[in-house]
Amino acid sequence: MSDLEQFRAETRSWLEANCPPEMREPMREEGDACWGGRNWTFQSDAQKAWLEACVAKGYTVPDWPKAYGGAGLSPAEAKILKQEMTRINARSPLSSFGIWMLGPALLKFGTEEQKVHYLGQIARGEIRWCQGYSEPGSGSDLVSLQTFGEDKGDHWVVNGQKIWTSYADKADWIFCLVRTDKGNKYQGISFLLFDMESPGVSTKPIKLISGNSPFCETFFDNVEVPKDQIVGELNRGWDVAKYLLGHEREMISATGGGDRAGSLGKAYKAVVADDPMLRAQMANFDVDALAFAAMMEKFIDEIKVGKGHPAQPNMLKYAGTELNKQRHELVMAAGGSDALEWDSEASGGGGKPRAWLRTKANSIEGGTSEVMLNVIAKRILDLPGA
Repeated sequence: MSDLEQFRAETRSWLEANCPPEMREPMREEGDACWGGRNWTFQSDAQKAWLEACVAKGYTVPDWPKAYGGAGLSPAEAKILKQEMTRINARSPLSSFGIWMLGPALLKFGTEEQKVHYLGQIARGEIRWCQGYSEPGSGSDLVSLQTFGEDKGDHWVVNGQKIWTSYADKADWIFCLVRTDKGNKYQGISFLLFDMESPGVSTKPIKLISGNSPFCETFFDNVEVPKDQIVGELNRGWDVAKYLLGHEREMISATGGGDRAGSLGKAYKAVVADDPMLRAQMANFDVDALAFAAMMEKFIDEIKVGKGHPAQPNMLKYAGTELNKQRHELVMAAGGSDALEWDSEASGGGGKPRAWLRTKANSIEGGTSEVMLNVIAKRILDLPGA
């Protein structure tokens, strides 16, 4: 037996012993995902046990170094772990912007003190993060941001506003782009970390057409941020921001699904039996979803070993979000008028229509589909600008 075969056998055995049956069931609602943080309340004993088991093993961040809370797995081992978790339909033990976005940026740009201090807390689910990027008037043109940090010697005083800050009202800390030099558009931005309970920080939820409010407006009124809470160099935060955006787009693209999301045609076989057009559309979607999953795995493998194109995350983000929107359109079509029901217990409080409406933001958040296509055209296809 090879080393990887041995690792697969050991991983399969560990999962069977440590993943509770409840954590192998499909998630029914957002609360079924474990976000962690200092104010998190576990939804069940099984959810708590699953997180604790994975934390002890380093499996919340399996490819991070052991010194920072990970398992130190090689890319091949991490892929096997993912395959084995998918095989038993295991839920992710921890959902975290710290894992998906900030962690990789800290590993690349953070000081050793920052890595030791923050990464372990992220891996253990002890700190929940939100992202302070977009501002009113500074979305796709992010470098026009106006939130300003005034240098006060041993700290900055930050004033300004962010918008579309996902879960800011539930987050413990924020990673935030702040202008620290008004004279340089690109080289005058710094990447700061600060506590959301700092005096002067306030949030206001934004209600969406789905009726939910995952996004917030976030306000900074003379917020004091210590100087050691900068990641990377002063006024070079755009370098950190661009690197992090690549990981954010990978995260958002994963909503496209693939083999993990399951076959629409199989799930709705009985429903569409007498509708050949809808049945064909679902079959086409299933093929596209599987092709996307293969492309995503290939691109992520290339990125991890330093062979990926810098614009590949843009391709993933565009294809994944458009695919996810298509998935929910087909689910609604299969449900007919019943799928529009909004409030009853039978519909899970309108789970399907609310999820369908939520997907409308997928092609806006993390970079609009139009901007993604522009980047693909320029950076991958080498097409001339307008």
